Amino acid sequence: MDNLFEPVTLNDTITLKNRIVMAPLTRCMADENLVPTQQMADYYARRAETGLIISEAVIIRPDGQGYPNTPGLFTAKQVEGWKAVTQAVHRNGGKIFAQLWHTGRVAHPHFFGGETVAPSAIAFEGSVPRMRELTYVVPKALNKQEIEQLVLDYAQAASNAIEAGFDGVEIHGANGYLIDQFLHYNSNIRTDEYGSTPENMTRFPLQVIDAIIEKIGGHRTALRLSPGAYVHIDTDPRDRAVFDLFLSELDKRDIAYIHGGIFDDSMEFDYLGGTISNYLRSHSSKILIGVGSYDAESGSKAIEKNQFDLLAIGRPLIANPDYVEKVKLGKQMVEYSEEMLAELV
Repeated sequence: MDNLFEPVTLNDTITLKNRIVMAPLTRCMADENLVPTQQMADYYARRAETGLIISEAVIIRPDGQGYPNTPGLFTAKQVEGWKAVTQAVHRNGGKIFAQLWHTGRVAHPHFFGGETVAPSAIAFEGSVPRMRELTYVVPKALNKQEIEQLVLDYAQAASNAIEAGFDGVEIHGANGYLIDQFLHYNSNIRTDEYGSTPENMTRFPLQVIDAIIEKIGGHRTALRLSPGAYVHIDTDPRDRAVFDLFLSELDKRDIAYIHGGIFDDSMEFDYLGGTISNYLRSHSSKILIGVGSYDAESGSKAIEKNQFDLLAIGRPLIANPDYVEKVKLGKQMVEYSEEMLAELV
């Protein structure tokens, strides 16, 4: 598994000390104002031996909230809270990107007291995790002016992230959240310039990416994608054409990496011709982060076979803050259990 410990150059300004990435892991541990706590700073600092930490998903504005106590990046206090996190990570020699998040139709008015917004007025059936008494509502379909404002809000959140000391941002365009909702026919039934065709359905995501690149630079901008619908969205074979076009457009842009969004990368999608990581590799020239139930050994083999370049590890890093050291020394890992979610270790 020596290849896991090779440095990787993302671009002229960012080099990672190894290929192990801490995957974004929502923990719902911010305070009542969605400000990161000292406990969160300690949590991330203990995992700074990974080549890159991707933060838990961070809300870009109030109506993006879909889960309790998820941190934000839209107030001065939240930015100050994140400064403590990034400084702790940097003191321990690590690098950290903020994952920028709007949950779209998976948001709930309980958290912000306003309307839920999405590409189309189609509710997601189900209830809020950790708060099952809250069922999802029919969202308001965004109008053109509201979409334009969202682009500005994403760019401002990226600027706030850099002010907070992050090394870059990963735009959350996966897992059935707002950006992903624009990219799938199941959740986007618009007939205007933001729906109906691959060109239109990719318009808003590309506008967000371009605005963030303009604000903070492409070298600090990355993206997570779920070409295969597997959570919060149903599959539609027409989605393939949308992502074919989207990835070809991304290849024209200077971004740090693309990160697959999937819980288990052995899952195959007929309309993609296989797994998400294989599809992304065959349709993108960008540095690729693979994720989805890999361990160090299987991830190392996948990197050796050029399936992806970096390996994202999730739950095992919750259970093992010293994951990188344990892999190096061949030590036994602590098994993850859901009880561990109750506290930040």
